[in-house]
Amino acid sequence: MSNDKITADAHKPLYAGVELGGTKCICTLSTGPNDIRDQRTIPTTHPSQTLPAIEDVLRIWHREHGFAALGVASFGPLNLAHDRPGFGCVGATNKKHWEGADLHGPLRSAFAVPIGFDTDVNGAALAEICWGSGQGLHDFAYVTVGTGVGVGLIVNGQPTRGLGHSEIGHIRVPRLAGDTIPSVCRFHDDCIEGLASGTALKARLKGRALEDVRSDDPVWDPIVHSLSLMIHALVCTAGPMRVAMGGGVASGQQHLLPRINDALRQSLGGYFQLPEDGDYVVAAKLGTMAGPLGAIALAMDAYRDAVPQSEGRRVVSSSTG
Repeated sequence: MSNDKITADAHKPLYAGVELGGTKCICTLSTGPNDIRDQRTIPTTHPSQTLPAIEDVLRIWHREHGFAALGVASFGPLNLAHDRPGFGCVGATNKKHWEGADLHGPLRSAFAVPIGFDTDVNGAALAEICWGSGQGLHDFAYVTVGTGVGVGLIVNGQPTRGLGHSEIGHIRVPRLAGDTIPSVCRFHDDCIEGLASGTALKARLKGRALEDVRSDDPVWDPIVHSLSLMIHALVCTAGPMRVAMGGGVASGQQHLLPRINDALRQSLGGYFQLPEDGDYVVAAKLGTMAGPLGAIALAMDAYRDAVPQSEGRRVVSSSTG
């Protein structure tokens, strides 16, 4: 890799990040959370439209500024196993047309820089650990409730791996008694994404405008029920020290977090002693920037892995940008 365009500042590498979400993609050029040089939004439509548009933005940045590394934080599921066929491709998804789309290969061919590649929620979890509500923690979860439900799960300082990345939004839970609304997930009749995502909420509203729905409306009851059971499962399996929640549904309805915390404690029934320094489930501190900064965090991590002489530890254990 040549050194002529690797950084905008010898002491502050410039990074490019791509957060590929279910409805839009946000491309970010930055040295860290307090220095956003440029940001572009691209609609998530069809891979043949969205992916070339992303690459066009990155080519402009690479030509005009250069960047030290690239981070890609995408909706999933993703094939993240380097030693398996299909690495960097989207797996079985509810997102029409995207199953099998190769996200990593074209970028690897186009840009001779280190590339960090992970799910959008894992990226957001790393960003929250670096600069947000997870600072100082090595066991942490970030939950996004938007078009779907995703969970970025960090255990011992690293995103979980194994058969695949965390897909806790697809765990199956008992429905709230009397809840008969069909699941919006094409794979499961009773998973969290199918029952409590923004897409599920839209189906539950049956044409009503969200702004007309009060906080005490019964439509929220199965949402709270499902999300609290999901976090119960998180507590009993990975045991994160804190859970941060973001996404359009969670951030737009401030009444949800207190109800979820209450329902979680009732569900646990005293079996687990949750930390007592405030609520266990908190709002994501980075807000709408958690996803875009997640892609930057992945780029930083990839750069520090590829350039061992650079100062500082891995981004997951950092607290500054």
